[in-house]
Amino acid sequence: MARESPFIIVLTSEEQDKLEAIARKYTSPYCDVMRAKIALLAAEGLENREIGQQLDLPRQIVSKWRKRFFLERL
Repeated sequence: MARESPFIIVLTSEEQDKLEAIARKYTSPYCDVMRAKIALLAAEGLENREIGQQLDLPRQIVSKWRKRFFLERL
């Protein structure tokens, strides 16, 4: 049974705008785009497994970056 992440992401409007800009920007490094998308999808309430499936990433990577964003923000 999947467990829910204890790191609930709630974005400010400024964070939301900045993450969306990074995710859209054609010249952003791939890793930055993926990290921004992870944070955005986590803020929508998706579980790590679902985010990983959407972005074709391992659940462990999603979990790591969700936790880092939760603790360090932008």
